[in-house]
Formats: sequence, C-alpha cells, structure tokens
Amino acid sequence: MPGSHLNRRSLLLGTAGTLGLATVLPTATWANGLSPQQEYPPNWPGMKPYGTADTRKDLWLRDDNSRVLELELRPRDEELGRVWVRDTYVNCFVVDGKPLYVATGTTRAPGLKGPAPWNDGIFVWVAESLDGPWELVDTTVVRPGAEKGKVWSPEFAGENEPGRTVVAPWQEYWRDEEYGKRGNVWAPEVHYFRGSWYIVACMGDHSRKVGSFMLKSEGGLEGPYRVVEGNLDKPFGDRAPGGPEWIDPEVYYHIDGGLYAEGDKAWLVLHNHLYAEFRDDMEDIVQRTNLPKFEQAPYSPEPYLEGAHVLKHEGKYYLMHAAWNRTSENPDGSTRYAYNAPENGSERYQYDAIIAVADKFEGPYSKRWTAGVGAGHNNLFVDADGQLWATFFRNPVAGYWADPSRKEHAAVAGVVRMEWTGPEGNRIYVKRKNG
Repeated sequence: MPGSHLNRRSLLLGTAGTLGLATVLPTATWANGLSPQQEYPPNWPGMKPYGTADTRKDLWLRDDNSRVLELELRPRDEELGRVWVRDTYVNCFVVDGKPLYVATGTTRAPGLKGPAPWNDGIFVWVAESLDGPWELVDTTVVRPGAEKGKVWSPEFAGENEPGRTVVAPWQEYWRDEEYGKRGNVWAPEVHYFRGSWYIVACMGDHSRKVGSFMLKSEGGLEGPYRVVEGNLDKPFGDRAPGGPEWIDPEVYYHIDGGLYAEGDKAWLVLHNHLYAEFRDDMEDIVQRTNLPKFEQAPYSPEPYLEGAHVLKHEGKYYLMHAAWNRTSENPDGSTRYAYNAPENGSERYQYDAIIAVADKFEGPYSKRWTAGVGAGHNNLFVDADGQLWATFFRNPVAGYWADPSRKEHAAVAGVVRMEWTGPEGNRIYVKRKNG
C-alpha cells in the first residue's frame, strides 16, 4: 500500500508544513541568538575537530523529553518487573485507516543474562497510541501452543515444508562444546509495505551464519512469517570484514539490516554503510553482491558504526548510526569525548545516535552531528499527530549504563521526542530543554 507509512507526513498533514514539529520559540530563549529562524530551534555549531562528541546535557535522555514504554509482561519478565530489551524499534503505520503502533527489539531467553549465545525469537507488541496499553500481538491463532507475541523463532524450524521455509538451515539452533546451544536473532524491525508485513532482522554472533535477513507474513502482523527467497542459503550481501575475532570470517556478513520505503520502492539499509534496492516482488535485493555504499563524510579514523537507519523528513534524507562515544585524556589533562577507533587509554562512555542529512537517499551526506547522547541503535518515526520521535534502549554493555548503580534502568523500550530545526537548518536532535 503506497504511502501507508506515517513517516511520510503528507498523508496526515497535507501541506500543513511544520504542524506538530516546529516549536514557536523566541530567539532570545537561545543563548547567543544561534538561529535566524525564530519559529524553529537552532542548529548548534559543529564540534571541532570533526568527530568530537557533543555531550551537553540538553542532548541527554531526560524525564522531560523521553519515556519508557510499559510493554505487556510475559511470564519471563515478572521477576524483573519489565521487559528486558535491546535495539528498541517502534513505528506507527496506517492500517485499515487507523494508526497502529508496533514495538519490538532484541530480547533474551529465560535464565540468560543477555541475548547470547542463544535467544528464542522475535516478539512484537502493539498499541493504538504511544500511551498504550502496549499488548503482545495475538499469535495464539497462528501458533496456539507457542508463547503469545512470538512471531518468529529458530525453534519454528519444524514448520518448514516444500516450497515454504520458515527457518532457513543457517538460522537453526546448533551446538558446540564451548557454548552449548547457539543461535540468536537480533535487532528486528517491523515494516508495513504495499499491504504486507515484513520483518528485517539479523542472526547474531553465535549463529551458523551471521547477517541480515527478511521475513514476509502470509497473514497479518501476527504472521505466519516465512523467509524470503534471497535468504534461503545466506544473509544479504557479501561476507563482511570486521567481525569479532572469534567468528569464522567465512560466515560473517553484514548485520543490522533495515528497510527504507518510498512510494512503491523499498531499499535494504545495512551495517558497513551499504544499501540495495529490493526486487519488485520483495523476495530478494536486485544487486546481490558488491552492494553500493552511501556517500558520507567519515570520521578520521572511521570507528565501528552500527544500527544504520534512514528517514525521509520534509524532503531531506536523514542517515542515522550508533557510535560509541569514547573518552580519553587531552594533552592539558581534560577529558576528550570522540567517536573514534579504540585507542590506548580510551574507554566507552555513551552509546550515541549520530545523524547526517542529504538531498538524495544515496547521498552525499553532510558531516554528522550528535543527535542524542546515550540514544544509540535506534530508529526515527513520526506518530499519528505528526510528532517526530526516536527510540532508545540504554546500552548496558559498557559505559554509563553499565555502571552497577544504573544496570536496573538499562536495556529498556524507550522513546524520546525529537525536534527538527526547520527548512534552513535541516537537523534533527533530541528535544532540547530550550527547544
């Protein structure tokens, strides 16, 4: 269904311009009069040298600009009292003329501390508004004996039949002497495109092959889902450099796959700065190898980036990545915050969201800026009222949210209000205090 995605605001707002996004703001509210556009919040000058992270408190996740979603608990969640989730994904779609909000992310199996060396699939929650209630999608008709809300899992391999693959061989659970049971699915995204439901996700570092794949529903949001033709034998794209040292490079492909749609066309967006157009039947990408790269303004040196995501907003394309903001010591003894490759003495501080903007999907993209401190590995979306949001999960692996005093508040399904700086500024930030 062309135009069914609420990210294309013209569906809801027509020519209403900045309704719901622009903030009427006197210039005097902002120090130094940084913006000539009095009706929009201003751009902040780029940090120097390029690659320096902006750590100002206005860019942090705060009580006044963000919230944690109260997702329906499963039996496994009752002890913690909330859903443990990484790589939070939330979006809003028009289905049968009404807004439908969906949420998903990387979850862990009962008894495990994280989503490795195995987890047990993809869960989806739905709501009529961001305020909820957020309920597990009803999968009981599709799989009466399976846990409610679980739309896909390696454990569904027994449902494979000739001409219909629910779980490809490379996605199935397996065992070895070192880890025991292995196989995990990470970073799922849910998409509604041309009247069908799709899930793009990746098999994680403990899988037989590590990389991105797509599922197509043969029913509604609840499924049942099957693997598309292009992923029956492997993940999307070529084998990729840069995987963990302990992974066989012959099985490591590009992770963090996502989908970008515009009109009747859709593109795969991949880790390592790659993209590829989908075939019209959505069963595979047009160019299977040597995929093109977004034209970007890289840092020097370019660090490891994750969670690539594209949103078209007000005629511009916004390319978002997740990057570790690392601390090190400047010559004068002060602390340096930067998106750089690991260096002697540098430590991971926050998992940030960085964004660049372009006139075309493929680029060239502008220099990147810090869009949200601690908001990394997320997606941008527009709600039914035209308000721009992003997700977050507060990475518990390292840095700020790994501190023992904060661990209980990490790995959450969160959303944060975003602000657009207008047709001259063309930047997106988390909602700043003065905005």
